[in-house]
Amino acid sequence: SYTTDTKSREENKKTLESLYSLSVDITKVRRLKEWVLLQDVAYVKEIAGILQEMGADETTVANIIERCPEAILHTPAEINSQRALWQLVCQNEKQLIKLIEQFPESFFTTEYHQNQKANILFFQQLGLKNNIITRFLTSAPNIFYNPVEKNKNVIETLQRNYLNLGGSEANMKIWILKLLSQNPFILLNTSTTIQENLEFLQKNDFTDQEVLQLLSKLKGFIFQLNSTTMQKSMVFSKNVFKCSDQELKQLVLKCPALLYYSVPVLEERLEGLLKEGISIAQIREMPMVLELTTQIIQYRIKKLSALGYDIKNGNLESLNGTKKDFEVTCGKIQSKKQRPIFNPVAPLHIED
Repeated sequence: SYTTDTKSREENKKTLESLYSLSVDITKVRRLKEWVLLQDVAYVKEIAGILQEMGADETTVANIIERCPEAILHTPAEINSQRALWQLVCQNEKQLIKLIEQFPESFFTTEYHQNQKANILFFQQLGLKNNIITRFLTSAPNIFYNPVEKNKNVIETLQRNYLNLGGSEANMKIWILKLLSQNPFILLNTSTTIQENLEFLQKNDFTDQEVLQLLSKLKGFIFQLNSTTMQKSMVFSKNVFKCSDQELKQLVLKCPALLYYSVPVLEERLEGLLKEGISIAQIREMPMVLELTTQIIQYRIKKLSALGYDIKNGNLESLNGTKKDFEVTCGKIQSKKQRPIFNPVAPLHIED
């Protein structure tokens, strides 16, 4: 543990000199984590040496330290252990140094070394490719801080439920790997939460097949919910769309966002659509538009309007989809608009 009491202490001159010699911008370090400069012991040259051994040039070393100053407080032994650990999933040191430069905080969190190692080996045994594991290490590092038993428990709960819901043994591995790749944060949930959420859906008359369908569509987000928020969202949607339980179920299967988003979020998005002159009937026909933020909706309506497309009288399908889908839709409207009206059998009038 490092002291963060900055009032009564002076900056370590030896640390400052070592950082200057590496062309590190001290102002950036002070602004980000000044307390690092106050520590009695720092391993500036040693850490820089290890990074250089891996292929980092002077600029890269300076950039890493400026972004994650506490790197210099780790012992060379800790960093070499971390280096060996990440090499289990990196193709080579060139890739490793690139990852460290992009995600220094993830690499220099060494307190959970044993858990990290056990989890990497577990994920490899599970069949996750190394490039997916490196993505987890950088974008979801806290899943590696769990004891491996906790992560195994969550995976086993998922596998058991998948089979209980009628999924096949043959497809289970692919399903689990896909779910994890899409949303590794499901591992931060408890087995109990997973169980409760699945039971909530079954109590609301979703068939086993429909629950499986929802799990795949929600990309694992269902495990971050709880039955109270899901219940509130479903009641809200039922009132807004004035539909029966069976119709609501079909809407949720079409658009799981009705289950996933909280009531305030759904309210705000509905309000945004209604302000643009879109009717509840249109939204009910294409509920997936509720997955888009109000800002995105406003931008898309403006763009369609500029192309002469009136969304109030049209289908909301043109608003829907990813950014790429929307650009394709606009391109089609544009080309349709620009196409000349040409009758191939009409006589040509040629002047003499």
